[in-house]
Amino acid sequence: MTDTLDIRTNRAGILIHPQEAFEGMRVAGRLAAEILDEVGALVKPGATTAELDDFVRGKIEAAGATSATIGYKGYQHATCISINHVVCHGIPGPKVLRDGDILNIDVTVIVDGWYGDNSRMYWAGRAPKKAQRLIEITHDALMEGIAVVKPGNTFGDIGHAIQRFAESRRCSIVRDFCGHGLGRQFHSAPNVLHYGRAGTGPVLEPGMFFTIEPMVNLGRAETKILADEWTAVTKDRSLSAQYEHSVGVTEDGCEIFTQSPAGVYAPQF
Repeated sequence: MTDTLDIRTNRAGILIHPQEAFEGMRVAGRLAAEILDEVGALVKPGATTAELDDFVRGKIEAAGATSATIGYKGYQHATCISINHVVCHGIPGPKVLRDGDILNIDVTVIVDGWYGDNSRMYWAGRAPKKAQRLIEITHDALMEGIAVVKPGNTFGDIGHAIQRFAESRRCSIVRDFCGHGLGRQFHSAPNVLHYGRAGTGPVLEPGMFFTIEPMVNLGRAETKILADEWTAVTKDRSLSAQYEHSVGVTEDGCEIFTQSPAGVYAPQF
C-alpha cells in the first residue's frame, strides 16, 4: 500500500504526505523509542559504548526491522553515542563509561520503508548538577520547538523558540547541525534549524514529516570534526546535550512519532 501513496512535493521542495502515511511513521517511531526505553538499563559505569550498540543492533534485528545507519556512508554501527563534550555522531567502541558521564544515544530504524529517528540523553551513575541542568534545558528546548509546530507557522518559528529558550538560560545552540525531513527517506528537505527569526522560512503544512534535534552546549556553540570524519565535539570542550523527536504536522498541530512508550523520555534525576 505504501508504494501507491500520493506523496507530493510543495513549492519549497518539501514532501507532503497523505494521512495514510502517518501510520507507517507511528510504527517506525514507536520501535525506535521502545529501543531507547530499553537500552537505558544498560547505561552504567563500567559499560562500554560497544555493548550498548550491540544491544540496540540486536533489538532492531529481533523486531525484523533495519538499522538506517549501518552502511550509511560507510558507517558500521546501529547507534551514534556521544559522551560529554561530543556533540553528535560519536562512534561506539571500547570506551568505558565512568561515573558522571552523560551521553546521547541516537537510533534510527526502518520499518516497512518508513524511518523512525530519535535520540535522548542518559547518564552513568550520578550526573553532576551542571550536567543535569544542561540536560533539562536541552529537553525543554526541544519541547518548546515542538509546541509551535502547527499549520501556518514557519520553520523559523521552531528555531526561534528553541534558541530563545536555551540562550535565556545562558546556554548556546549548535549551528553546525540541524534537523531534517524524513519519511521514506532518511534525510530530505528541509533543513530544520534550531535557531532563527520568527516568521521566516517555509510555512508548515499538514503532512510534513521531520526531525527536531537541538544540540545545546554549556559553553560556546562552535564545534569541530575529529579525524575519524564523524565525531563532532565542542571546540572549548564544554558539555553538550541533545534530544530528538520525529514529528508530523497534522491539521491542527503536530504528532510526535517517537514518544516513549514507557513515559521516560524526559530527564528524571
